[in-house]
Amino acid sequence: MIDAVKTDPFGKVNAIDVLDLASLEGRAEKVLGRGEFGYISEGSDDGYTMRRNTTAFQDVEMLPRVLQGVEKPDQSTTFMGAKVASPLLTAPIAGNTLAHSSGELGLAKGAKEAGIMMSQSTFASKPIAETAAVSDGAPYMFQLYMPKDWSYCEYLLDEAKNAGALAIILTADSTLGGYRKKDVMNHYHLKGRLANLEGYNSGQTGVGAGGLFKESMQKLDLALIDKLASYSGLPIIIKGIQHPDDAVAAINAGAAGIYVSNHGGRQLDGAPGAIEQLPAIAATVDHRVPIIFDGGVQRGTHVLKALALGADLVGVGRPFSYGLALGGWQGVKAVADHLKMEINIAMQLTGCQTIEDVKRMKIKTRFA
Repeated sequence: MIDAVKTDPFGKVNAIDVLDLASLEGRAEKVLGRGEFGYISEGSDDGYTMRRNTTAFQDVEMLPRVLQGVEKPDQSTTFMGAKVASPLLTAPIAGNTLAHSSGELGLAKGAKEAGIMMSQSTFASKPIAETAAVSDGAPYMFQLYMPKDWSYCEYLLDEAKNAGALAIILTADSTLGGYRKKDVMNHYHLKGRLANLEGYNSGQTGVGAGGLFKESMQKLDLALIDKLASYSGLPIIIKGIQHPDDAVAAINAGAAGIYVSNHGGRQLDGAPGAIEQLPAIAATVDHRVPIIFDGGVQRGTHVLKALALGADLVGVGRPFSYGLALGGWQGVKAVADHLKMEINIAMQLTGCQTIEDVKRMKIKTRFA
C-alpha cells in the first residue's frame, strides 16, 4: 500500500525583494489571474476614494525633532494586552487563496514570523481553527460580517473564541458590496472555498463578489454590539467608522475598539481618504478605547502619520496580498519587514525612540 502524498499547507514559498510597497502591485499582476488581480486591486465605481486613501497622506506633515538622544528606535507596542513587534495589522481580506494556495495559513505564518497582528475574514478560504493553529499563540483577531442567521453567527463566534481570538471585528460598512467594474468586465466569480461557510454546511463556491454579502445582515444597528459581546465574551471592535458621531455611538453602545476605515475604497466611492477622518474621530474617542486605522498605507511614514493622528494599530491590506502572491508566507514577512525598516528610519529621523513618542509627535495637516 502506498502512503498518500502529504501536501505542504504553505505551498511554494520563496524570498522576495521589496523595493517599496507600491511596486508590488505590478509584480503581482504578472503572477495572478486576470480576475483575481482585478478583484484584489480594484476600488468601487471610479476609484476616487481608493486613490485618495494614499494621496491624502501627502496632506499630512510630520515635524521632526533633533538632538533627542534616539538610538535604535523600539517600534514594539501593546494592543489590548497583546505585545507585538510593530503596530501593524494584516487587514482582513476575503479568500486569500486567490493570491496563493496557502491562503490565510500563509498570511498567519508570515505575520507570526514578522511579529505583527493578524486578522482573518469571515469569508476566508481556510477555517478559523486551522489559521489560529498556525498563529500558535501569536495575537489574532477575527473579522465578522454579521450573518442573517444567528445560529451561524454563534458558530463563527464559538470558533473564534475557541481559537483564542483577541477580539471580534464587526464590519459595519459592507451591508452590500460596492460596484466594481473589473469584476463585471471579467465576469469574475470567486474560486475555491469559503471555509467558514462550509464548516456550517451552507457553503457555496463560484459566487460573484456581490454574492458574498447574500447571507449578511443589511439592517445593522447598535444593539448588535452588546448582543455579540454578551454571547462571545470577547471585545467587539467596530470596523468602517468614518464619522465621529458613529464612533461615539458605538462606544456608548459597548464597543471596545474603533476601526477607522473605508474598506480600502471598495465600498462607497466619493468618501474622503481614511486618514482625513482619523483626527476628528480620535478627538471624540479621546483614548476611551483603542483605535485601528487602515486605508492606503504604503510607507513607514504613513504608519507614523496615522499613529500621530490617533491610531494605535495600523492595518495594511493589498500589499500583503501581493506579497503572498509573490512568495507565500515568506512574501508576507518580506512586506512586513520592509515596512518595519521604513518605520525604523522614520522614527530615527523624527526623533522618536518609542511608539508613544510617535503618538506625541507634532503634525500639520492641510485638510479640514
